Amino acid sequence: MSKEDALKLIAKRLRADVLRMTTAAGSGHATTCLSMAELMSCLFFDEMKFNVKNPDEPSNDEFVLSKGHAAPILYATYAEAGAFPVKRLDTLRQFGSALEGHPTPDFPWAKAATGSLGQGLSIGVGMALGIRMAGLKSRVFVMLGDGELAEGSVWEAAALASKMRLNNIVVIVDANRLGQSGESLHGHNVEQWREKFVAFGWEAAVVDGHNVHDILEALSLFRTQQFPCVLIAKTMKGKGVSFLVNKEGWHGRALKQDELERAFKELGPIPDIDASTFVKAPPKAKLPKIKMSKMAKPDYGKETIATREAYGNGLVKLGNANPFVVALDGDVKNSTFSEKFKAKYPARFVECYIAEQNMVGMAVGLAAKGFVPFASTFGAFMTRAHDQIRMAGIGRADIKLVGSHNGVSIGEDGPSQTGLEDLALFRSIPECVVLYPSDAVSTEKCVELLANHTGIGYLRTTRPKTPVIYKNSESFKIGGSKVMKHILGDKAVIIAAGITVHEALKAAEQLEKEKIKVRVIDAYSVKPLDASTILSAAKGRKVVVVEDHYPEGGLGEAVASLGIPITHLCIKEIPKSGTSEALMHAYKIDAEAIVKTVKKLV
Repeated sequence: MSKEDALKLIAKRLRADVLRMTTAAGSGHATTCLSMAELMSCLFFDEMKFNVKNPDEPSNDEFVLSKGHAAPILYATYAEAGAFPVKRLDTLRQFGSALEGHPTPDFPWAKAATGSLGQGLSIGVGMALGIRMAGLKSRVFVMLGDGELAEGSVWEAAALASKMRLNNIVVIVDANRLGQSGESLHGHNVEQWREKFVAFGWEAAVVDGHNVHDILEALSLFRTQQFPCVLIAKTMKGKGVSFLVNKEGWHGRALKQDELERAFKELGPIPDIDASTFVKAPPKAKLPKIKMSKMAKPDYGKETIATREAYGNGLVKLGNANPFVVALDGDVKNSTFSEKFKAKYPARFVECYIAEQNMVGMAVGLAAKGFVPFASTFGAFMTRAHDQIRMAGIGRADIKLVGSHNGVSIGEDGPSQTGLEDLALFRSIPECVVLYPSDAVSTEKCVELLANHTGIGYLRTTRPKTPVIYKNSESFKIGGSKVMKHILGDKAVIIAAGITVHEALKAAEQLEKEKIKVRVIDAYSVKPLDASTILSAAKGRKVVVVEDHYPEGGLGEAVASLGIPITHLCIKEIPKSGTSEALMHAYKIDAEAIVKTVKKLV
C-alpha cells in the first residue's frame, strides 16, 4: 500500500470516529471536523514528528487547534496515533472527561485553551519563538478556520511572525466556506486569503484540502522556506457524507442515530489500519543545563521612585536569576521600564508593538514551551486583550501581565489612558493572582512572587514617584498584607493599595495630631486577599477603603465581599485631565478626603 493510500484510509477512520463520538455525546461540531480529515491525516501521520507517549518531549513538533470547535477530530487523531485508547473517545463532552467540547490543557496534548476564535496563531507564534530561543529544530503547526480569519488578532500575529522570520511555523487554513450562521468572509474564493498572507510576508500555497498528494507536496516545499508558511486548503464542510456536504444548518449539530447509520452506509467499511505505525518520532534534543539563582534583593535608600520603574529594576534582577524569563512589551517599554530588561537581555525581549491581543497570546505560547513571560503595557490597554486573558485563565497559563499608568494619578493624559477597570478585569479571571505594590521594595518583591507562582498573575504599577516605605529586607507573600500603622485603641481602619497607601499614611499622621487613632493596612495582595488580617482589623472599627479605581470590581468590592460594611473612596465618575494631585483631590481619594471621611465616621 502506498503512503498516500494509507493516509486516505486514516482520514476515513477519523471521519468515522468523529461521527460516532459526537452522536454518542449528543452534541459537537462534526461537520467542521469532516472537512479537515485529510489535513489531519497528512500532518500527524507524515509531516509532524512527535513522541506519542510524551506530550512534553522538548523536541516534539507542536500542534495548535485554533478552530477549537473541531476538538473531536483532534482527540480522534491522537487516539488513532496511540496516545490513548480509541474507546475513550466515547467520553467526549462528559463531565470529568479530558475530552471537553473545546480543548483545554486537561487534555495534555493541548498546550493552551482554544476555541475562542482568532487566538491560536498568536499562541503558535509564541511557541515558535520559544523553540527558536531554546535552540531546538522542531516546528509548530496551527490549524485555523477560514471564519476566524476575520479576527484582527490573527493578522497581528501574522505581521509579527513575518517580521521575526519565524520559518518554524506552518499555518493550515481549513477554508470550508461555511461559518456558524452563513458563508465566511471570502467563502471559497481562497485566492483572496493567499493574497492577504503574501501581503503580510508569508509563503503561501493553495491546495485542494481533500487531495492527499497535493497536501503532502505543499508541506514538503515548506520545509526549506525562510519565512512563515501557510497552506490554504479549499475544503468542503461535511465532506464524506452527501447530506452534510457544503450544507448550512449543521454547524454544532450532532447526527441522530438514524442519521449516523445513513452516514456510515455512505462511508462504507471502516478500514482496519494501525495509524500509530505511521507516527514519526522526533530527534533527541540535547538541552543545556541551565543554572538558576536567587533574585537579588532590593537596594533602595530613602528615595522616591515610581513603582513602574521599580518593576523594570526587578525584571532585570529576575532575568539575571532565571534565564527562562522573557519580557514582552507593547511599544511602551520606555514607560513601563521594560526597556531596562531589553538593554540587559535583548535576546529575551520581544517588541510586540501596539497589538496587545497578540502580545498576551504569544505569552501563552512562550509559557507552553517552558518560559516565564512578563508582558507589559498600560493597564488601560490590557482591556483590549480581555478575551485572550480570559482564555489564558481557563488554560491556567503560566503568564505574568503587568499594567502601568493606572488610576487618575497618571495625571494630564486624561481618561483614555487611565486604567480604572483593570483590577475588575483581573479579579474576575479564575485563579489569577493580583498584586498592587505601593513602593519600590514591595514592587520588586511582587515581581519575584509572580515569577515563583505557577499560573496567571497581574502586577499593577503606577506612574508617579512615591517614597520608599519598606526596608529592603521586608518579606511579602501572595495573600498577604501589611499593617502599616497600629495604635492601641484605634477606632477606624484604612485599607489601601498602591498609591493610596501613601495618602492613607499621610491621613493617619494628620488624624493622630487631632487625637483620632486609626489603623492603616496595605492590601498589596488584592487577590487573594488577606482575609484573616482584614476581618480581625474590622472588628469593632469603621472601615474605609480608598483606591485609585472605579468602584466596580476593585479593592473595595474585594473587602466588602468578606461581609464587612465599608465606606468606599474611589473614582465614581469619568475623570478629566489634570495634575495627579489635582485629580486625586477632585475625586476624593487623597489624604484630605480620607481625613474628612474618618472624622465623619468616628
